[in-house]
Amino acid sequence: MKVGGSSGVTSNGGAGRARPAAGGGFNLPGVGGAGAAAPTARATGVTGVASLDALLALQEAEGPLERRRKAMGRAGRILDVLEDLKLAVLDGEVSSGHLDRLLRAVRDQRQGTEDDRLEGLLNEIETRAAVELAKLQRAKIAA
Repeated sequence: MKVGGSSGVTSNGGAGRARPAAGGGFNLPGVGGAGAAAPTARATGVTGVASLDALLALQEAEGPLERRRKAMGRAGRILDVLEDLKLAVLDGEVSSGHLDRLLRAVRDQRQGTEDDRLEGLLNEIETRAAVELAKLQRAKIAA
């Protein structure tokens, strides 16, 4: 290739054939002009699969609004169970069913919490419910 003044780049000649090395160069048997190159296949379907995977991953990714909505739903369920328990305490009719529901609600809703303070609070609720359940069971055995 020759670079000339203002005329730009000019080609000195066309692409020539590869010349075999003169002399005793490195040659592989069976490789050369006698063997035909294997045809290459194009991978056209890969882009479709990759875009489908990306779309599915995007659908599975939760945004901050979706996480907040789910957290509010979990909190609402636990608060409903706590409200039922409060009413039962005020009526003097606490049963093991109330405490079992509270324990189940806390255990079921624990998944997906990333806040250490919330985990601590859920641990306290779960411990207190287990203690009160044990007290009720002991009172039933003593009676």
